[in-house]
Parts: sequence; C-alpha cells; structure tokens
Amino acid sequence: MTNHRLMGVLMSLLASSAPALADTLIDNVNGLQVDKAGHLQRFTGVLIGNDGKVVRLLAADERRPSGATRVDEHGRALLPGLIDAHGHVMDLGTAAITLNVTGTRSVSDLQQRLRSYAAAHPADAWIIGFGWNQELWPDRRYPTAADLDKIVSDRPISLERVDGHALVANSAAMKVAGVTSATRDPAGGKIERDAAGNPTGVFVDSAKALIQGKVPALTAAQADRALTEAQNILLGYGVTAVGAMSTSVEDWNLYRRAGDAGRLQVRLITYALGKPMKAVPHPTEWLYSDHLRMRGVKLFADGALGSRGAWLKQPYSDKPDTHGLQFHSDAELLQLADAAAAQGFQVATHAIGDAANAQVLATYEQLAKKYPGDRRWRIEHAQILDPADIKRLAPAGIIASMQPTHQTSDMNMAEARLGARRLDGAYAWRTIAASGAHLAFGSDFPVESPNPFPGIAAAVSRQNPQGQPPGGWRPEERVTLAQAVAGFTREAAYAGFAEDRLGSLDPGHWADFVLVDRDISSATPVDLAETKVFETWMGGKRVWQRSASESAPPAR
Repeated sequence: MTNHRLMGVLMSLLASSAPALADTLIDNVNGLQVDKAGHLQRFTGVLIGNDGKVVRLLAADERRPSGATRVDEHGRALLPGLIDAHGHVMDLGTAAITLNVTGTRSVSDLQQRLRSYAAAHPADAWIIGFGWNQELWPDRRYPTAADLDKIVSDRPISLERVDGHALVANSAAMKVAGVTSATRDPAGGKIERDAAGNPTGVFVDSAKALIQGKVPALTAAQADRALTEAQNILLGYGVTAVGAMSTSVEDWNLYRRAGDAGRLQVRLITYALGKPMKAVPHPTEWLYSDHLRMRGVKLFADGALGSRGAWLKQPYSDKPDTHGLQFHSDAELLQLADAAAAQGFQVATHAIGDAANAQVLATYEQLAKKYPGDRRWRIEHAQILDPADIKRLAPAGIIASMQPTHQTSDMNMAEARLGARRLDGAYAWRTIAASGAHLAFGSDFPVESPNPFPGIAAAVSRQNPQGQPPGGWRPEERVTLAQAVAGFTREAAYAGFAEDRLGSLDPGHWADFVLVDRDISSATPVDLAETKVFETWMGGKRVWQRSASESAPPAR
C-alpha cells in the first residue's frame, strides 16, 4: 500500500471515530432546565454539533472549546424548547385566518365583531369563527341564531365555542343543514331548543356535525396559510413541539406536504381522530428530521364542562336534570381503544367529568393486562376525578395530560357546575403527581392561548395572570417550579414517547431552545406569566426572532 493510500485509510478511520464537529457554542447564558432527577439545573453554555444536536452543557467555570462559532447571548435566560402536550394545530391556524370572537364580553360585543368581519369579507359564502364563551358575559346565556340573524341573515354562519364542544349557527346555516324542530339529538350530542322545541342555534358536541358537515373545507392555499400562521404563533411563544390532537386525514396530508417542501418547523407528534389511519408510518417512525410522527389515536369519552357536556357521576349542581354526555358505552370505548392498541398506536382519550374519567380508567386497566409493557395510556384533561380514582392512574401506567390554564379559566364555573363537595379531585395536579403518575402539561390551544408561561405560572400559583384569587384557588394543588417546567418539557416529551430526543438539552438531544426576557426561577407568578420570548432555535438554528422594537426586556 502506498503512503498516499495509507494516509487516506488512516484519515478515514479517524473521521469515522471522531465525535461530531461542535460548530456552535451558545455562550454566556443564564440557562435553566429540569434534569433527569427532576431538579432545576443551571448552565451557562450550550455546545451544539453540526448535526443540530447538543454535545454538552457547560458551567461557568468550564473551559470553552476552541474551533466553535461562539454566540454571546450577554446573560440572557435560556430554556429548552417548550412542548405543548395537547394542542390543535390546524384549529389554531384556522382561528387566526377566520372570525375571532375570543374574549368577547357580551352578545353585543360578539355581534360587533361579526358586523365588522362581514363588512370586510363580503364574498365569503360561509362565515366561520371561533372563541365565544358565555361564561364571560353578564347574563351567561348562550348566543342564538336570532342574535346572529340580526347582523347577517343572507349568509350561513358557524361560530365555535372556545372549548370546541359547541357552536352557534344562524338560521341560514340551519337551513343549509336541513335542521328543523323535527331533527333529533344525535348520540353524544345535543341541540339546544326553546320552550316550543325549536332549535335555538346552539349545537353541542356530536350535534355540531349537523352544521359543520356543510361548511366548505379550506382550500389548499387556505390550509397552507393556516399552518404557517399556527407555526409562527407557536414559535413566537417558544413552543417547539406539540402533541397534535384530533389529526384528520386532511391535516396529515397537509403536514406531509409541508414536510416535503421543507416548511415544517414545529415538531408534531400527531394523534389521529377516532381510529388509526391507513398507510401511515409505524408509530415509532419519525419523518423530516424528527418533525413529524403519527404516534397515536385520540378518542372522546365526554364533552366539556362549559357546555355541560362533561359526564359526571352526579347531576350538575347548577342544572340537576343532567349528568352531561356519555359518548360511548363501556364496550364501545374498549373496542375503539383496543383497535388502536392492537396496531401499536398510543391511545389518548379525552375525559373531563368524573364519570368519564372512571370509564377511561377502567378501559385502560383492561388494556394494560392485555398489552403489557410501556404503552403510556393517556387521559387528556383529567379535569374532574373522583379522589378515590386518582390512585388507579400509576398502576395502569396512565399519563394525566392536563392544562393548567383550564383551571384559571374555569375555576368560578367549576364551582357552579360541581358545587364544593366535588372539587377535591378537580384540576388536582399535585395529588396526581404525588400518586406516582406522570403529569404532562399543555394548553389545549386554541381553547386557551398556546403561550406556556401563563400555564407554568398557573401551575405554581393556582392564580390567573392578574394574580387572582389571592393565595390561589385550592392552593393545596400547586406544584413546584421544577414540576411545572418539567410538565412542559421532559414530561410532555415522555407523554409522546419522545424523551430520547426532545424535552431537554441533554447530550444527543435536538438543540431546541428559547431565549427569554427573565429568569423564571426568580419571577413572581404574575411576572412569570408575562415572560416574553426573544428567540426560538430549532436543531441549533434560529427560526424565530422578536422584532427589534419589542426586544428590550421590561423595566424592573
């Protein structure tokens, strides 16, 4: 062998055994993450390989490597990318490009927004929108078709409630759908009616399909725009990965199209709506450099508390003639969950009321015996649990996927709906964590804002962003800051079988992180909720940056 060939072989061997070239050092940061033991961990530098993954974290007194491109962050606070364990990506994007009635304070406020939107969009065949919440209105009554007809009567309208479990339609929409007084309530749904039995325009849970089945689908261009809007919103809040719930075939095809075009930025761990999809990769397979995965199936056991669709063991305190809505018999729910589990998909089931949670617990307990091993059954929301049922979570390997800002939004309503005697198992984060069950956090966006910082603040304080109520609502269920941050990072990654690559800045994980305007460990809950993101990085590359006019940290 010639010297030249020998040298070539030696160089090849050295190259194959050498570690990945560390090409970027994010330095001089006030870094904070939760370590594997659940403790807050500090660091001042992140060394990133040219593959976009973390090589190691550096302490202040550690020698910096030579040869890396150093980015001096001048003491800014740095956190791992936040993960929302439960969100609705296309609903967020669609809400951003249609009529937004979130935060309206009365029916007249909603009507004014509708009037302005209709004037600005005269060519729309349908007007669709999202976000009304009658619990914010003085009279707390549902809007009606008559309320909408006063503003727009010549075009069909469908406006979803903020929880996504009810909608209000105008008379034109009900005419298109063929809804009359003779239309029966579908299983798992309810048509609100007046004293004469005529539909008022409000459709709850599965009854929504009567109207939504007639709403034209988004065009390809509209869907692309909605996905772009959703990703921009999420990245602006520091959300780098999402448990994308209720994914339809159309959503999945859109994500694939975006991935093929290199337009997927947020990492999506998707859950198909109702049943496994055909012709999708195996649940363990990632696509587009770990940006997309079809991991599980999302089922529903009941509705929502705000529309009294949550299924309760005892009647509603403020409406004793109803227990809410049971979506499936025990046998039906078991059959649906078993069909998904048999194909290797993770099962995630929406359950809000204590009766629904008990049904899902019993279903998972049966499946855990049939499918031993690490299956990570998920209960989405787990809002109202019978305290006696909480101890059943951990033995069956069940994850409670919960949303802290639901508590701060719902606390007054929950007291009215349930009464004081049933609140012991309501939004019971600390009790669930103490039981040994895994606790993942999210927002259920667009039901709540996808901003994770009000969620972290609510988790540690049981207060809303204004610091109310004083001392917190049922403060015994507060969790520590480490638990709250873990809920939006390590535990959210665990909930999606992604802890081997996401949820922390451990070596070998993707260098997904955010730079923020304050050290959240020393912030009051009110200040923590106001945290702003300066920059969001994915795979060691900056993908979002706050504009220069907004980049200065708030005065202290």
